[in-house]
Amino acid sequence: MRKLIVPLFCLFLIQCNQSKSPDQYEVKADLVGVIAEDKILETPPPHASVSISEKTVSEKPDQQKTDTISKKIIKNGEMSIQVGDIKKAQNQISNIIKNNKAYIQKEEFHNTDTNENLNFTIRVPHKNFDQLINSFSDGVGSVVSKNISSDDVTEEYTDISIKLANKKIYLEKYRDILKKAATTKDMLEIQENIRKLEDEIDVSEGGLRFIDDRVNYSTLNLSLFKEKIRSSTTSKIGFGSRFGDSLTEGWNSFVAFFLGVIALWPFFLLIPIVIFLWRKWKNRRKN
Repeated sequence: MRKLIVPLFCLFLIQCNQSKSPDQYEVKADLVGVIAEDKILETPPPHASVSISEKTVSEKPDQQKTDTISKKIIKNGEMSIQVGDIKKAQNQISNIIKNNKAYIQKEEFHNTDTNENLNFTIRVPHKNFDQLINSFSDGVGSVVSKNISSDDVTEEYTDISIKLANKKIYLEKYRDILKKAATTKDMLEIQENIRKLEDEIDVSEGGLRFIDDRVNYSTLNLSLFKEKIRSSTTSKIGFGSRFGDSLTEGWNSFVAFFLGVIALWPFFLLIPIVIFLWRKWKNRRKN
């Protein structure tokens, strides 16, 4: 009996050891897997640098928590004002622009037979835009037309800002990987990706600056015009004035036609020659 107990006890110990060993091996295997994954993330293989979008930088970074962007409203306007004296109105416009801390971006003057036109492109701080419009409406002249518009670009501005932040994250990761590149080919390909990202970042930053400029400074296209007084004795537009204008236009048209015909005199000299040659050819054909 004693001889049977000893072998049974040995079998029991062996069975316990076997039941524990798989778990131990699984734990060790898990640890090895974690270490391997950490190494892969820390030191990417030489050819993984080109396909960064597939592995290391591949997964799109979480969007950074950005501060709440304030409303971005672009205001634009167009006004047309009839004035009695262009010079006086221009002085009034200059004073109003100065008082509202605005500036003239563009100025054009046109003098025609019927009108004097003075056009401005004015940039004004957005907080003074409404006050500027009201100042032009009162005292400068008679407002013929006015068109004011507002464009909310908050969503567009936010979208560009988020994409810009993500591109900067990509850029930093590319630069980190460039330091660990193993071959010249990998370095060149990574540098090319970095160059493209830097160009895209410059474009995005330029877009944000453009929107900020349009938001901070509103744009107003202002047109001043003065109708000229007719110099003829029949200054009032009526039948007499129209009749006189018609006679003048008819005479001018006749003179222009007559001068145009005279300008064709070389062609008239060719007509007799053409007729002579045609008759000669016809007579030959008959003979």
